[in-house]
Amino acid sequence: MKHPDDDNELFNRLEAEMATDSKGDVVDLDKARSARAESPNGTADASADSGPDRSGDPQPTESADSETGESDDSGPALVDRPASTRTGPGLIDRIRDSKRLDVIPVWMKSRAEFAEAMRWLAGHVGHTIAFHAVRVPFLYVPKLIWRSPHGALNTLGRIGRWAVDAEGEPLRQAEARRENSELYLKLSRQRDRRVRLRMLLTVFGGLFTLGLGLFLVFGAAPMTQVIAAMVAVLGFGLAGVPADAPLATRAVIKTEVQKLTSDIVVKAMASIGIGQIASAVAKGGDGIRFVAPITREGPGWRADIDLPLGVTVADVADRRARLASGLRRPLGCVWPDADPNEHEGRLILWVGDRDLSKTGIVKWQLANARRHDIFKRNPFGIDPRGRAQSVPMIQHNILIGSLPGQGKTASVRVLACGAALDPSVELWLHENKGTGDLDSLECVSHRFVSGIDDDSIKYAADSLKLLREEVMRRAAAIKKLPRDLCPDKRITRQIADKRSLKLWPLVGVFDECQNLFAHPKYGKQAGDDAEFIIKLGRALGVILILATQRPDKDSLPTGISGNVSIRFALKVAGQVENDMILGTSAYKNGVRATSFRPEIDAGNGYLVGATALPVVVRTAYLDDNATHAIAQRALALRKAEGTLSGHALGEDSEAVTGPSYDLLADVAAVVPPTEERVWNERIAARLAELRPEVYGGWKGENVTSALKPHGVKTTGVAGTTDDGARTTRRGIVRDDLMKAIAERDESRGAA
Repeated sequence: MKHPDDDNELFNRLEAEMATDSKGDVVDLDKARSARAESPNGTADASADSGPDRSGDPQPTESADSETGESDDSGPALVDRPASTRTGPGLIDRIRDSKRLDVIPVWMKSRAEFAEAMRWLAGHVGHTIAFHAVRVPFLYVPKLIWRSPHGALNTLGRIGRWAVDAEGEPLRQAEARRENSELYLKLSRQRDRRVRLRMLLTVFGGLFTLGLGLFLVFGAAPMTQVIAAMVAVLGFGLAGVPADAPLATRAVIKTEVQKLTSDIVVKAMASIGIGQIASAVAKGGDGIRFVAPITREGPGWRADIDLPLGVTVADVADRRARLASGLRRPLGCVWPDADPNEHEGRLILWVGDRDLSKTGIVKWQLANARRHDIFKRNPFGIDPRGRAQSVPMIQHNILIGSLPGQGKTASVRVLACGAALDPSVELWLHENKGTGDLDSLECVSHRFVSGIDDDSIKYAADSLKLLREEVMRRAAAIKKLPRDLCPDKRITRQIADKRSLKLWPLVGVFDECQNLFAHPKYGKQAGDDAEFIIKLGRALGVILILATQRPDKDSLPTGISGNVSIRFALKVAGQVENDMILGTSAYKNGVRATSFRPEIDAGNGYLVGATALPVVVRTAYLDDNATHAIAQRALALRKAEGTLSGHALGEDSEAVTGPSYDLLADVAAVVPPTEERVWNERIAARLAELRPEVYGGWKGENVTSALKPHGVKTTGVAGTTDDGARTTRRGIVRDDLMKAIAERDESRGAA
């Protein structure tokens, strides 16, 4: 039981505290007594004494006589204590944590954006010059000639008014009406002085002009007369141009886009139906805070905003249509995004000058490239701000989905062409729609099928079965590699270039895969195989690209959709389809491919997994002609490096069960273009390293006899041995080898 002396001691301590505190804090006695109460287990509760108060300052845990080493638990717990004047990080910390703005604008640091800006500027200036150059002889000069008489009269009238000081006449008349004789006389004397001087200048000027005219008429050369007449006519024509009828018309009519200001943003944000934002704006509070000035970024305006407490970027993105209405901009111009480097309430609002759907066709960056490295990111399209977006392919699998006609196959074509431009990549293409969208790439495909019939579906299912076996083979092969060559147990560029390891990248494309996975006979096993490949093949260089227009549990097994790392969704029908492609809760988090407009936004989609945050991308577009040109470059690359295989070499598709071997292609692979002539014994050693199971034990004479049926003749080749001695041995000329390969391919194509 509490002793009465305890209360007396409490009040004594309270009076002492109030005496030292000039502010006279009020103490809640009930809370003070409860702080002294014992805990249920019989021990004193020291939390009230040692914990922080509401202001965040720690309470003292020792009494004034703590020097004796005895603790004092009798102190009251004060409430509403004044907060410390020094809270949060210090000045140096705030300066260190502050965000520094870019010295050089972002568009100038990006080569692509700078080049795009310069191209636009050059095009703008060039158009303006061409516009006026066309109109000078047919419009502007006739106008000047027509207006030159009026201009001559205007010029004479202005000279006359200047000579007699007519501009001062209204002032002199006004003073005369006011009967201010003194000021009127001063103005009159000033006018007389002006008129004497001006009349003198006018007379001399007239005489000089008359003499110049007589000289031009009677004494000047014809060319001088023509030039003088043109100058006079054009000059008088300019003088005769009315103020309300300018000579030149505008070459470019500027589209007036309202500048984005903080007032416009605040009003628009308050209108989207989020209670916390509306109440903060209504009360005049700082619920919406602009952390940086609104600036131009690309073809639009950028605003960095801190939302009210409890409001996330997803809440705003969920109401993008209302926000666009509040900003009075088309839906395709308004793009709210999160800042991955800040908290969940940091909104980056970008408002474009032009609807993303009106950007036009996006040119693929590799459309004219000679080759590409699949271990680098594959260019894919642009975001609403005009920044290039790319997709990593190695160690990833890709899922693409949309309604029909929204650009799904065009997206697949961009990825497939990027893979084709790397000659080390083995392409397995399956187009299960039967329209021939990928036919241009057939010439570089190891396996290829186009059709929707049962045989085509079976072929695609067999490919997945073979890919599953290939994954298992690669897993065993990569396990045996030494640590210095493969420290991370995954395929690298160095490993892929060693053809003898047979671990080059393998890309399997399955367009309209819903026809495969929903097939009553082959679908279930194909789904199991695809799931196995996606889970294990990522680090082994096996890449799957799946595209579907019907994303549901039957046509796209959840084991596949749940394990794909990169997803791209164009226009989809509803929330279920959206989350099947983009991942669970994507719709709830504001990543909604349902917001795209049918046909209008074709080619626009949400890309997830390729960047830190989901981003809207307008994909590059390749028509059939452009795809064919890229495929022909890819074919030439593969011929030069000897990497053509399977279907591209005309092999029986049913007999293809793994990597194929071609002697001429293998010899071309081990004899680089820099070696015009090479000894056969060196070719044999390189072939044994490339494929020891095929060419192991070969010598120079084996190469000679093997190449003879193909028409590649051997001859004496001068060279240097490993010891540095010069000698001549049997070898081949690389041009003869490439000629034999070309003739063989031509004969196969004719067949």
